[in-house]
Amino acid sequence: MKLISRIEELILVSIWRLEENAFGLAILDELQRVTGKTWLTGSVYASLARLLKQRYVEAIEGEPTPERGGRRKIYYRVTTEGQKALKKLMNVHAALWSGLAPFELNGKD
Repeated sequence: MKLISRIEELILVSIWRLEENAFGLAILDELQRVTGKTWLTGSVYASLARLLKQRYVEAIEGEPTPERGGRRKIYYRVTTEGQKALKKLMNVHAALWSGLAPFELNGKD
């Protein structure tokens, strides 16, 4: 069974959360907001390229805007295949965590 990577999971969920506003920098901002970590722009776009190749996301060209010098934004949407990959991973997480007692941190991060 092939599972998506953690970064692919985070990006897919971010795209799903952002809905019609899921373009490159918005995805990057969402990842940084949720994880509290700094992400490299290139790593997000490289992951988006892999997700496109795997057909887990699709790219939609927006309209050209004067603010972008007439360039178009590329928006991303999770495909049915992407949703299936996320569901599979959710099931793996649920099975892995099932039956484990909640734990408390012992003061170490």
